[in-house]
Amino acid sequence: ENLSTAEVMNLLNKKSGVFGLSGDLSSDFRDLEAGMNENNAGATRAVKAFAYRVVKYIGAYAAALGGVDAICFTAGVGENSGFVRKMIVDRLTLLGIHLDEEANKKRGEEVKISTDDSKVLVYAIPTNEELAIARDTYALCK
Repeated sequence: ENLSTAEVMNLLNKKSGVFGLSGDLSSDFRDLEAGMNENNAGATRAVKAFAYRVVKYIGAYAAALGGVDAICFTAGVGENSGFVRKMIVDRLTLLGIHLDEEANKKRGEEVKISTDDSKVLVYAIPTNEELAIARDTYALCK
């Protein structure tokens, strides 16, 4: 397409990933979840692809490490989307993971979302990304 460097950077950084997979609908998972609820094919494709990749990486690391003690969902989607967490955890039953549906509905608080009989503990934990950035910046400025 004979794109300039700036155009390639914009394409890779702004128009790819879930935004591109969604058919340019959105990169915001709240919009994508709403799109899935409206049977939007692009939103469905983007969220399913995202969940698949997370499941694939958890499975790969579980194999490489010889098992899993706990899984922690945090930041953005992991912290706030019980819908996406469910899509992921439901595909991890072979690891002995079972989702507590009620606990998974909670947002903005540290919560165990696995059942008591789950072989792997699963948590949703809020993060404070701004505080982490501030601490890293402070450490660099010392």
